[in-house]
Amino acid sequence: MESLLKKLADINANKLTEDMNERGYALIPTLLSAKMCEDLIDLYPQKEHYRKTVVMERYRFGLGEYKYFDYPLPEAIQTIRTHFYQLLAPIANTWMRALNIDIHYPAQHEDFLSSCHENGQQKATALILKYGKGGFNTLHQDLYGDTFFPIQILLFLNEPEQDYTGGEFVLTQQNLRAQSKAIVLKPKRGDILAFTTNFRPTKGTRGYYRTAMRHGVSEVHHGERHTLGIIFHDALS
Repeated sequence: MESLLKKLADINANKLTEDMNERGYALIPTLLSAKMCEDLIDLYPQKEHYRKTVVMERYRFGLGEYKYFDYPLPEAIQTIRTHFYQLLAPIANTWMRALNIDIHYPAQHEDFLSSCHENGQQKATALILKYGKGGFNTLHQDLYGDTFFPIQILLFLNEPEQDYTGGEFVLTQQNLRAQSKAIVLKPKRGDILAFTTNFRPTKGTRGYYRTAMRHGVSEVHHGERHTLGIIFHDALS
């Protein structure tokens, strides 16, 4: 845990802000050790950590499975969630001001969660996802109620081309009066990706406008792929 805390403290907040504002996503490389990735994967079969399991094909979400953690979250996940919120809240507030949206995110995550709870959103949203051969995730947005945070993060727990092939992370960006743009990423084990939950501001000739974004996972060709998603708002159910 001490090593994780040091790495979190060493994140370049200026680079994170610059990348999020420019692209709607930012990659923080090698933040998690191989051991921590293995420990998080080892949580997958431990039923006591979870409140809900979703088999994707039942809902036409894709092919694979994910599990929502229950509170209290494992220490490492709680630590990462709290720290990243503090880094991302100023970015989120800048976005809301640019788009003239009357929302202000408090500096501390616990204060933001209080607003979720007042809206009836009290269920944990951190989740771990598992894909085998043929697995994929359709394009979507992770909104669980009216109160939401516009940025989320994803922890990559397996090494591409070693543990699995295929399984690229896909973002689509709906450009104003134009076709959608696809962004394909393949982070390595231990990387953390911050990206837009719903929309981000893009500057046009007449000021800023909303650019909608969705995310998903391309088909896994071989092996197993695990990721851990941390969403900063709670869910209704």
